[in-house]
Amino acid sequence: MKVIDVICSKGKGGFFYDDQMAIRHGAESDGAMYKGKPETPGFASVRQASESISVMLVLEDGQIAVGDCVAVQYSGSGGRDPLLSAERYIPFLKKYVAPKLVGREMKNFRELAAEFDALPDPETGKPMHTALRYGVTGALLDAVALAQHKTMAEVIAAEYGTTVSKKLIPIYAQSGDDRHMNVDKMILKGVDVLPHGLINNVRDKLGERGEKLLEFVSWIVKRIDTLNTNPGYKPTLHFDVYGTLGLAFGEDNYAGIADYLAKIKEAAKGMGLRIEFPIDGGSREATIKHFAALMQELRAKNINVDIVADEWCNTLDDIKAFVQAGAGNVIHIKTPDLGGINNAIEAVLYCNANGFGAFLGGSCTETEISGRMAAHVAMATNPIQTIAKPGMAVDEGFMILYNEMQRILQILK
Repeated sequence: MKVIDVICSKGKGGFFYDDQMAIRHGAESDGAMYKGKPETPGFASVRQASESISVMLVLEDGQIAVGDCVAVQYSGSGGRDPLLSAERYIPFLKKYVAPKLVGREMKNFRELAAEFDALPDPETGKPMHTALRYGVTGALLDAVALAQHKTMAEVIAAEYGTTVSKKLIPIYAQSGDDRHMNVDKMILKGVDVLPHGLINNVRDKLGERGEKLLEFVSWIVKRIDTLNTNPGYKPTLHFDVYGTLGLAFGEDNYAGIADYLAKIKEAAKGMGLRIEFPIDGGSREATIKHFAALMQELRAKNINVDIVADEWCNTLDDIKAFVQAGAGNVIHIKTPDLGGINNAIEAVLYCNANGFGAFLGGSCTETEISGRMAAHVAMATNPIQTIAKPGMAVDEGFMILYNEMQRILQILK
């Protein structure tokens, strides 16, 4: 089955691009916006609307495969590519990528994805923007599945030697800033992993000595007791703290951070606890050093808390470096950051094979197309959890991932 045409359309992402450095340094919230000047190159304001580009491959039998190019909420930070502009990159795709797709046979996703993920940007000689590689390879996965009359999960399983899961992969939902109302939604819907919390600055979210997060954890536990009607419901608590523990306690104060995490664990009342990105070292090497040292401290004190790598752990090579150094014990595989979706597949399988928890994540700025694709990748690779996306409102992102995985289960029956 050959591609006979390529169509691109401008779209919106499910949330906003946010200037992480400006927010971390105290940019004030003002309704849906932030006051202050942006600090990250490419940003015109601290918060701006996210964009997407749909890449549509028209097959010779009339079917149309779709993949969405998207960038993450905190684009341009932590070693990432800058935010995505549809106005800039649609002409780029039409000029440089579409001609290489037209006429290609959609037989083997793995080979096609490796080829297009490795395409250089002819204007710079560097790799193409991660968002473009993500969308193009997503369209290729959909095209091969359509050509073979299979689900995307089946294509991945067949080409990578895995087995499609016979049960749902646990879903992790993000609260955004409306953390109390959205936690209620998560509990009522029985979300497996919650709440993210968006703990992205010390003064307003963490507390100068971590007291605000500690209060929030205690509130969540009480809220579960109040709202939950399923006696077996015991979600994992997962908080993304955006490096604020290092800011509050000192980057090298591993003993102090570990002692604080012990308090959080106690407040969690027996629920699993995951802390994402506790310390920002400012580079991959420094962050790996901090994470590995913190893990040693936690093990020495027998504090059972998962440490999740995120920033500075963007590419497949980054992920391997964190795993090999024992820097944390869970990797957030933030799918758009890896470029081709084939890299995310490889990353999950690498973590699975090396004793690390694979968290197949992504960003609130993604779309329903990339969310559905992620459900297929999750079912085919068996990570410990995947993320509800797009958006920060819980309901829509959770529905998209949950429903798509349920469809896969029923189709394969």
